[in-house]
Amino acid sequence: MKLSDIADNAGSRKKRMRVGRGIGSGKGKQSGRGGKGQTARSGVRIKGFEGGQMPMHRRLPKRGFNNIFRVEFAEINLDRLQEAVDAKKIDAGSVVNVEALVKGGVLRRAKAGLRLLGRGELKSKLNIEVHGATKTAIAAVEKAGGSVKILAPAKEEGEAA
Repeated sequence: MKLSDIADNAGSRKKRMRVGRGIGSGKGKQSGRGGKGQTARSGVRIKGFEGGQMPMHRRLPKRGFNNIFRVEFAEINLDRLQEAVDAKKIDAGSVVNVEALVKGGVLRRAKAGLRLLGRGELKSKLNIEVHGATKTAIAAVEKAGGSVKILAPAKEEGEAA
């Protein structure tokens, strides 16, 4: 066998169809797009149209609403706190709060405050300041010899005190 003998299998490479090149080609004139109108043009389709059948987005019921007063908290579990202490990202001796966690790279951003959740176990004695915590999380921190201080929610500017 020589290099010049190497070839693809027959039919493995197919030339693309060139449309709009005369009626003899089989894909001339309207290039397989039917008549005129929106669907014959490029870049446009009737989104969600199902041929006259009631479209899926109208068949399904509307549900729920978006609460404009929703408060998003950053959340952290006990096991992530323990990992951060083990990796020396946060100092176990000082107060653990949102600022310390963001500075240590444990949290990306502060959001409207911090909420402590109870997954995993905590071995280190930590003094934690959070805006909310679950009962199991508070119990686990106190069992490890630490304390949890619940802060008041951060007031928005313009709100009456």
